[in-house]
Amino acid sequence: MASHRKSRPAGTRVAGIRTPALATAAFTSVALLSQSANAAPAADGKPSLEEVEKKVDDLYRQAESATEKYNAAKEKTTKQRRNVDTLLDDVAKRMQKLNEERDRLGSFAAAQYRTGAAAPDTATFLLADSPQDYFDQTQLMGRLTSRQKSAVDEYFTEQSATMKKRQEASRSLETLTATQSDLQTAKSTVQKKLSDARELLSKLTAEEKARLAAIQKQQQEAAARKAAELAKQQAAEKAREAAAAQDSGSASGSGSTSAGDSSYATKAEKALAFARAQIGKPYVWGATGPGSYDCSGLTQAAWKAAGVDLPRTTYDQVSAGTTVSLTDAQPGDLIFFYDDISHVGVYIGNGMMIHAPKPGAYVREESIYYGGESIIHSVVRPA
Repeated sequence: MASHRKSRPAGTRVAGIRTPALATAAFTSVALLSQSANAAPAADGKPSLEEVEKKVDDLYRQAESATEKYNAAKEKTTKQRRNVDTLLDDVAKRMQKLNEERDRLGSFAAAQYRTGAAAPDTATFLLADSPQDYFDQTQLMGRLTSRQKSAVDEYFTEQSATMKKRQEASRSLETLTATQSDLQTAKSTVQKKLSDARELLSKLTAEEKARLAAIQKQQQEAAARKAAELAKQQAAEKAREAAAAQDSGSASGSGSTSAGDSSYATKAEKALAFARAQIGKPYVWGATGPGSYDCSGLTQAAWKAAGVDLPRTTYDQVSAGTTVSLTDAQPGDLIFFYDDISHVGVYIGNGMMIHAPKPGAYVREESIYYGGESIIHSVVRPA
């Protein structure tokens, strides 16, 4: 799990991401609250529609954050289980070899008993049929003693190695048990948050649900306008760069950059083609396809289709590439959200992305400003 990662303080961003002004950061919530402040006044202690919406959104966010912790614990559990299986297989093989060494010691003891417990002495020489018989018998006893010592050494060496492996396997099993406990905790947290969200929504009347849909539509329209703004900014920036390159006449210098951009664009095109093909499939927490995805499962699968292996969780994906500014974002880049880096989508240009939004929703194209500019954490180019 990503418990070792500290949450970033609210309002901070990694290098390359501009910090939005307060008025811009809160444009969605301020506008909507001013438009619908009187839409659902509190009565008899019942929360307003806006409060319900905020609570549901918070629960979904918490569920998604818990999902990423679940994904991390699941991945860790899988690796540890493979390690435990390997260790136990090794112990089993060593035990078999140990038994074989024990049998070999037994055969030496039997051979020694048949030929005499002690080394040949003068009496043995006198009883021998010939000096050659005595010589052969002495050589046999010498070989038995030497080989027996070697067999004993091998036996105890193997026994020591087997004990160490068994101890290592035992420690790995203890670690696996602890990780499985973390996995179950994260799973329970996800299920509880989703259950709470469903319960809140179930209490809304038909009229309240209609008003909630209207509010969400206003949010989408505001996000679309903001996306259009970014598209204009990016187009203007590209035009300035093209003009500067033309004025400088540095054809050789720009050639290398173009080659790099072309290579990335080719991979990004494959990643985006895959992501587009998943539109309409349901968000399912912990899912990596092919029938359903969570947010990081979708981005991982999309870039895998382009030949790039991304880590499983948002916490690790955010470090798997180069951070760029929002205005420099290119199609294929990963857009991360929230200070706990609990959500991610694939940028497609013009302020839009493809992402697996939240439980109960489907993979779709949506403005990167779906929750306001303030929730955008960073932009990362993975290849």
